[in-house]
Amino acid sequence: MPIYEYQPIQAGCSYCGKGFDVLQKISEPPLQHCPRCGARVRRVISSFSACVSEPAGEAASLDSRLNGYESEGKWSHAAEMADKAGLKERAMDDYKKAGYNF
Repeated sequence: MPIYEYQPIQAGCSYCGKGFDVLQKISEPPLQHCPRCGARVRRVISSFSACVSEPAGEAASLDSRLNGYESEGKWSHAAEMADKAGLKERAMDDYKKAGYNF
């Protein structure tokens, strides 16, 4: 369930005076009044955070290919692939094994 932010339209109590949050279902209508004092309120647009994760299959495929390059001693290939995938620590280890000095 999303958390919605509300601000008072008119002077309200200490609860709604600076704004408040409410956990509501998406299907629920917005609040019209402060639940404590009855002052009129409005729902406001607020910032949010989102996390996008990589599908498990892609991560497993990448790890499998990296392990393959590493077991074959193809350190520079593994390092470049790890670097492009954002695996900086693993990339640095593989670059060092390939003979690069950083």
